[in-house]
Amino acid sequence: MLADSAEYEYLLDDRFFANIDGPEIRKGKVNVTVTIKKVSFAFELKFRTAGFVCVSCDRCLDAMEQPVASSGDTLMVKLGREYAEESDCLIVIPEKEGSINVAWFIYEFIVTAVPMRHVHPQGKCNKAMVSKLRKHLRTDGGNEDNEDIGLSEEETESIDIDSEEETTGANEIAPED
Repeated sequence: MLADSAEYEYLLDDRFFANIDGPEIRKGKVNVTVTIKKVSFAFELKFRTAGFVCVSCDRCLDAMEQPVASSGDTLMVKLGREYAEESDCLIVIPEKEGSINVAWFIYEFIVTAVPMRHVHPQGKCNKAMVSKLRKHLRTDGGNEDNEDIGLSEEETESIDIDSEEETTGANEIAPED
């Protein structure tokens, strides 16, 4: 590491996500490394994240651990007269203050590392919810619709559509009118 840079490591846990009060992620455990390097006109902050966050499965709505990792997130910070966000990655902070709270930026970098679609691994979804999905799924004889909701052929064969047995922690679907 060069003399004109510094590195900081943080372990973000459920308390961080609760305090940040962001809408997408409420729990998780993420290691964050922030490298700060002085460049000609500003400070370059590079963020590396690795860990997992708890999100809802897009298929069964149960909580699941989603791995997250990123290494290309950069924020440029320069000193000026007053606070300004000149772009998504360039922030001006008042010279009098000389510091910036990067908690929200870290949260945003973690959120953008979460894949658009997050589902349990094959066979791990809540069986009761998958059964209800199958019951209300219009099929035309093929398994294309099953693939649309992420069900494999093995999962659809193992589901008893007529079963009303509930799995502990299963989310309910509102009854039809």
